[in-house]
Amino acid sequence: MKTETVAMILAGGQGSRLGKLTKQIAKPAVPFGGNYRIIDFALSNCANSGFNDVAVVTQYQPLVLNRHVGNGSSWGLNRHNGGATILQPYSSVDGEKFFKGTAHAVYQNIDYINQKDPEFVVILSGDHIYKMDYEKMLDYHKKQGASLTVGVIPVPWEEASRFGVMNTDKTDRIIEFQEKPENPKSNLASMGIYIFTWARLKQYLADSQSKSRHMDDFGHDVLPAYLRNSESIFAYSFEGYWKDVGTIESLWSANMEFIDPNHELNIRDRDWRVYSKNPNTTPQFLTETAKVENSMITDGCYIAGEVNHSILSHNVKVGKNSVIKDSFIMPNAVIGENVTVEKAIVGEGARIYDDTELIGTEKEISVVGYGEEVGGYSDEK
Repeated sequence: MKTETVAMILAGGQGSRLGKLTKQIAKPAVPFGGNYRIIDFALSNCANSGFNDVAVVTQYQPLVLNRHVGNGSSWGLNRHNGGATILQPYSSVDGEKFFKGTAHAVYQNIDYINQKDPEFVVILSGDHIYKMDYEKMLDYHKKQGASLTVGVIPVPWEEASRFGVMNTDKTDRIIEFQEKPENPKSNLASMGIYIFTWARLKQYLADSQSKSRHMDDFGHDVLPAYLRNSESIFAYSFEGYWKDVGTIESLWSANMEFIDPNHELNIRDRDWRVYSKNPNTTPQFLTETAKVENSMITDGCYIAGEVNHSILSHNVKVGKNSVIKDSFIMPNAVIGENVTVEKAIVGEGARIYDDTELIGTEKEISVVGYGEEVGGYSDEK
């Protein structure tokens, strides 16, 4: 059955800049905002945009991510025709097992895309926080008669070297592209969102393989090849909240911004919901010694201490006389008594024992990793 559009969410990244937070889980599976994981935003955007054929391409530490996505039912993507599909690396005829880059991941799954026979393929990153109507971008792609359309947003100049950046002419046609340059010529950054006319992209990928030319990455290889061949490449400007949470500092700040009830992302908008898998846990419980101010507390939390300007994900426990301030606590973390946590991220399933201090600074956020134990007898192991 022919499908007009297939969305491919690239969710196999290790997220090495997040350090021990991604030691055991893929970056898109990292919790965010109390109730969510990072990939929920791309999946929800697909569902809200009416894109029902969605493939999640995984690789690094996929267990938590696979379990979270499941059959896509949490996003209304459990369908008889279409829906969510998880694609993992496999041993091919030529012996290749792992994806060498973003474009190579798509090439390795070319049979899946061909079965859908789409006119367009939407390539998405699974590790950004934003709301976006992809259908509007697709309409723009069609209107321009583009071979490739790239979602773009201006970023601070001091951060531009972290991104692929580009220059455009007066018609928004891309005329120059630099992938993570040391000295960027522009601050117009790629959002990691691409819409390709599939027949053209398939030809590029197939030709590169048959001629032993490495076309492994969209930023390093595909975009420059399109530019060299004068393909019609256009920039689609996005206006709204978008955050690359690829570093500890950006993940922390994005969560702190998320606390604001007037946040630009407007998480309470019923017309464009962000969906996630429901943990089906118990209601939150605040004891008589609990004190909570300007914080987001999700289901399953047990609080006997003080929480100020922080996010507590589901099933977090905070003991007596403990103080949590300016921090993001991931699911199932246990914080003992007489503990101080300030300007920190505490990883999923972590445990902080009694009488421990965990205090970050303006220059460095304090971090406890996935399942890590801090304080008490854990320091003597």
